[in-house]
Amino acid sequence: MRDIVFTRESGWIPNVIREDGELKLMLGAGADANHSPRTFTFPIGEAHLAVVREDLARHLLLWSAVLPLCDDAGTRGQLDENAAVALLDPILLSAPADVDALFHRIPWDRGRLIAHGADIDLLERGQVCAAMRAATESSNGKRAQEYHANRRRAERGTVLAPLDAAILKYTGQYLHGATVPRRMPDAVDPALLPEVMRVIATAEQACAGMRIGRDPRRGKRATDKRDWDRMATTVDAAVRRAHPGLVDDAVRTVSFLMCSEAADRSRSTPMEDDAEAGGDRADFGGSARKTILSFTDDKGVEQKWRLSDSGRTATAEFWEFVGDHSAGDNEVFTIEDEKMGEGIQLHFYADSIARITTVREGGGGSDPEYRVEYSLVDGIGGYRKLVSTFVRGGCAALEQHGPWMLDVAEFERARRRRREAQ
Repeated sequence: MRDIVFTRESGWIPNVIREDGELKLMLGAGADANHSPRTFTFPIGEAHLAVVREDLARHLLLWSAVLPLCDDAGTRGQLDENAAVALLDPILLSAPADVDALFHRIPWDRGRLIAHGADIDLLERGQVCAAMRAATESSNGKRAQEYHANRRRAERGTVLAPLDAAILKYTGQYLHGATVPRRMPDAVDPALLPEVMRVIATAEQACAGMRIGRDPRRGKRATDKRDWDRMATTVDAAVRRAHPGLVDDAVRTVSFLMCSEAADRSRSTPMEDDAEAGGDRADFGGSARKTILSFTDDKGVEQKWRLSDSGRTATAEFWEFVGDHSAGDNEVFTIEDEKMGEGIQLHFYADSIARITTVREGGGGSDPEYRVEYSLVDGIGGYRKLVSTFVRGGCAALEQHGPWMLDVAEFERARRRRREAQ
């Protein structure tokens, strides 16, 4: 039989219950292996109950000290009741100086006290009882999050000026640096917002006209890491030059915002090829050399593209095909023009490409003879250029994008030299 004897407004602050005639403190903390909340209890006396009823500060201090014991219990262990009971008299019945001394020796949950209004400066000086004079039953979790975020920054040697903090709040990264940035002007002190917007304007001007392209090698929504790094470097340099007083965290969050927005714009547009993006509609022009192409991957999947019944360019269709099928174990893709007897094979795992032309058709029981030439490729931008060139002009048009190597050993040496140079 369990009856609640005393509870506070906040349901998370430990309750006092009577279970089978015995007074106990009951609190929820942590989670079990199924991610369900765990509940712990341990016995208390009537004198302890009297303090818990009358003194919110001591009640919260006890909670803060017991929580580490709950953490130690993990997902299925038992609370160390002896250790919990041993905290009762020193925290609830001792003089403030003795309580302060105890908190110098034991682990305790600082964030819990800060969320309930503790004076942070006094806590930092070890005056826990004095810090809890302003304690409230209601909890402000954001206050604790801000404290922990600033403490992590301080451990890295970073101290935010008001403008730095305002910029981080504008991008939503003040509390968590891993949060995807977005524009939140309402989160900024109105007095600082004009300065924040000047910094944002500097970043926007620096990357005007730059874009982050898609990288179908890594999936349908992946974007080009080189484009991202190029934009981030450009924005970083411009912001640091125009606003030299900003800390690294503030500069990085601005460049992250610019890159994230550019990547989102790229993901929200259809997969198109470089030629089409630049206004060259050669694939639709009637004189285009390639009218039927076959796309294949390393798993045997094949897709046909025909100019006569396609509403999109061959290059756009091909990169859509890559985005749909590319994976860690599927990194070789081929475009073939069976009529012309030529094709290209893209080796994403090796940053290389092969162009393949038919030298002699098979017949009379003999196999066809092919000429295979290899070349290194510089990132997804290089692949896009080569694919677009092949679609418009075939293998002959690729000659200018060499060098092309017939000898496999020579090609492997070139690959090795590039790896060593990187």
